[in-house]
Amino acid sequence: MSALVEVSDVHVVHRARGGGLLRRDRVYALTGASLAVAPGETVGVVGESGCGKSTLAKVLVGVERPAAGTVSFRGRDLWAMPAGERRATVGRSAGMVFQDPSTALNRRLPVRRILRDPLDVHGHGGAAGRDARVRELMALVGLPPALADALPGSLSGGQRQRVAIARALALEPGLVVADEPTSALDVSVRAQILNLLLDLKERLGLALVFVSHDIRTVRRMSDRVITMYLGRIVEEAPAGLVADRARHPYTRALFSAAPGLLAPVEAIPLSGPVPSATRPPSGCPFRTRCWKADELCGTVMPDFCHASGTEHRFRCHHPVQEDESTRDLAAQIRLREPR
Repeated sequence: MSALVEVSDVHVVHRARGGGLLRRDRVYALTGASLAVAPGETVGVVGESGCGKSTLAKVLVGVERPAAGTVSFRGRDLWAMPAGERRATVGRSAGMVFQDPSTALNRRLPVRRILRDPLDVHGHGGAAGRDARVRELMALVGLPPALADALPGSLSGGQRQRVAIARALALEPGLVVADEPTSALDVSVRAQILNLLLDLKERLGLALVFVSHDIRTVRRMSDRVITMYLGRIVEEAPAGLVADRARHPYTRALFSAAPGLLAPVEAIPLSGPVPSATRPPSGCPFRTRCWKADELCGTVMPDFCHASGTEHRFRCHHPVQEDESTRDLAAQIRLREPR
């Protein structure tokens, strides 16, 4: 199946805050990221804070322009298009749901205006048709018609996020990118929003990219899972394999730390802090915390390897064996630790 959106060897570099007027450090937010999303599939993205998840999300919807590499919608290079065509393509092809609906919505506009704005900007139908579309969008996400004239400040957190989801769907995109869509919500409404996203994905045939720290939820919602570390994609695996058959040491460690995901096991210990994105390590970026690292890991970034017979790829010189249990792995590593 051809990709709906595809990023190829994308690099994103930011200027760090501070550092004086003459010198500002570069932050390597994404390095060599490649990913294709097919129509109708759900791709989960996991990793520690600062690993590049949100930057990848912004690249996918055309908010962030890469310093190098290509972003293609249905085979066409997004950043080679004229500006007007690019805005129209992104507006009609992709929608984004941000982490905090209280800051993502204009607090001075009523719900009706928030949902109608994308329709007005892109000239979607006539006036009567746009009003009808607003009513349709509210019904789609479970908002009562009486809230059409309400301001965001008068809504609950869950209702605000429903408005944000409805706005992302206004122009009937094929792709929705949800960047930590439940982390700012009360625990009691998180499941409702997640179930709504899954329901809309099935009903509308959406491709969904779901970015989250909650790796249990990512695994449950996704067809495949991307693991990121220090701006790089280090593993991509079918969701059913990622918890206990991941091949990259970092993915194994990450999922071992999720309570209740696997049979009770001790988390795989990782020593040392995450390296700085302004001065990433040479070779494999995970080598400074990896129990398998050797001289080769310090000098050469590994290429992707593919597990036989699956859409499972990983970047590691010394991958974990597929049949090696996480429980046994954690026990072996702890035995090596100095007492």
